[in-house]
Amino acid sequence: MEILSRVHARRLVEWAKDKPRVVVLSADLTSSTEVDLFRDTYPKRFFSMGMAEQNMMSFAGGLAREGLFPFIHTFAVFIYRRAYDQIAASIAYPNLPVRLFGFLPGVTTPGGATHQAVEDIAVVRALPNMTILEVGDATDVETVLDVAHSIDGPVYVRMLRGEIPRLFPASEPLRLNSARQLRSGSDITILSSGICTEEALRAVAALTERGVSIQHLHISTLKPFADPSVFEAIAQARSGVITLENHTTLGGLGTCVAEVMAEHGIGKRLIRIGIRDTFLHGASKPYLMSKYGLDAMALMREVEKLLGTRFGLSEQDLSAIRLELTHSAAKAEAL
Repeated sequence: MEILSRVHARRLVEWAKDKPRVVVLSADLTSSTEVDLFRDTYPKRFFSMGMAEQNMMSFAGGLAREGLFPFIHTFAVFIYRRAYDQIAASIAYPNLPVRLFGFLPGVTTPGGATHQAVEDIAVVRALPNMTILEVGDATDVETVLDVAHSIDGPVYVRMLRGEIPRLFPASEPLRLNSARQLRSGSDITILSSGICTEEALRAVAALTERGVSIQHLHISTLKPFADPSVFEAIAQARSGVITLENHTTLGGLGTCVAEVMAEHGIGKRLIRIGIRDTFLHGASKPYLMSKYGLDAMALMREVEKLLGTRFGLSEQDLSAIRLELTHSAAKAEAL
């Protein structure tokens, strides 16, 4: 498994070199959101706004009205919790092309409840005109800039940083409103997003070896949620559908799928795996994923319930199916 470091930092500089109207804004988290290289390369196109996220949103709206394309970079919680009114009034309502890159979503930070964006999709999804994207690997990170920039309106991106695995071929970019089909099958359909796709891949590999026919899709567009291939995958599942996400089960991927199933009259069992109406402790990503049931073992248990059988797999068995390397001490979730 290829592990890449500071993917966004390098890609943004290369991608923006022929786009002079692209500007970057940071709220005193420049190196923490990997835009220090952009700052050093294009100093006249970089704005350090300090710890004033509300002002940064309104400022970005003004820049967009003047024909620029502001790319806001900060931790996800500081985008939607601190500055929701400014996003709504200054960006979403006038439908301006401001791109909001929110880092450290969900369990990807040990910073505790003040830093963990566990309900951001639910909140931002309610805003009219807003598109929501979520990356799951290095290929998604490398190609999300093109997708976000192609949208005529505001975009919120759940972003990854630090050391990131490449799960998908570099030649297969992220596409708007288009799920990645990772495996075909007919017993169960699994829909995963963000960092949970890596965990789902581990569980699916073990389940497939034991004869379970699984269709697995990676979801990167959460609004709009209208990919026909997703509807087809849900309808084809004989035993039911499972969603797995690094977000509360209220308002995120599981809710998107539930809405689609209800609107299309798809009478299948739906199991939503995610954060269960709670704030999180401050701890490492692997610990939090295990404690709050977002990992491969949690998915395995739900598949067993859905099929009414036991596969006898343990944490140790699934640990043998590692898609990521035990790499350096640089942790993507560190502050």
